[in-house]
Amino acid sequence: MADLPLPDDVKNLLRKPNPAVIVTLRKDGQPVSVATWYLFEDDRVLVNMDASRKRLDHLRNDPRVSLTALAEGDWYTHVSVQGKVVELVDDVGLGDIDRLATHYTGKPYANRVNPRISAWVEIESWHGWGGAAQS
Repeated sequence: MADLPLPDDVKNLLRKPNPAVIVTLRKDGQPVSVATWYLFEDDRVLVNMDASRKRLDHLRNDPRVSLTALAEGDWYTHVSVQGKVVELVDDVGLGDIDRLATHYTGKPYANRVNPRISAWVEIESWHGWGGAAQS
């Protein structure tokens, strides 16, 4: 694990709309991984999910997460951040999911019906590989 703050090259990788996977922990400690969109802002990570997702139960029970972002076109270069969800908030007006969707697709989020929840992850540690390896 590398020290914080994150180096600029790692921040630059995380600012891109990279493919990513987030891991949460079930109540029994079993890890669960799912693909996700994310935004790296102000040295924190924003993720967003439908309010009916089981992942929310996991986060409410245990806020620890790990998120791995793979450099688009070069999966060998990747960064994993570990931390805790420090804030779970209703995505009123769907502003957060629109920012995520626009970051990844160039358009606002299409589903305007289902309520959504935003989760802010405070990074506690990280490690990288390939072009994002720590020294």
